[in-house]
Amino acid sequence: MGLPKPTHTAGEALRYMENARGLLKAAAIEDNIYLDKKPIREAFGTAYLAILEAINEALIKKGLTRKELPKSVDGYMAAIKKHLSVNNGKLVREFDRLYESLHIAGYYRGLFSHVNIVKEFMKEADIFIKRLLS
Repeated sequence: MGLPKPTHTAGEALRYMENARGLLKAAAIEDNIYLDKKPIREAFGTAYLAILEAINEALIKKGLTRKELPKSVDGYMAAIKKHLSVNNGKLVREFDRLYESLHIAGYYRGLFSHVNIVKEFMKEADIFIKRLLS
């Protein structure tokens, strides 16, 4: 018996965001700074995955098959431009900014530890996801 096929559902994106928030809740804070970067980096990575799941779901709703889903950041940018924001580049710009903030600066480089900054980026990820799923 093989592994079940992965599903791309709105619930999956929201579940990833809930997991990201759980990582933040468990992280120790002192003087409005997270003391350990590891759970913060994991939360940023998980939030970025939530965004990708939401984009996948929106693309599937537009008629793409799972095989046609993007496999790279450039692929996601092109797919958003082509299928989700044909006459409005705002969504592409938002995705690019979230990619740079969450994935590069937050996850890879671990640059953020101030509680307010981390929470603001999580809020922006939530807004982006909800916009795609509505």
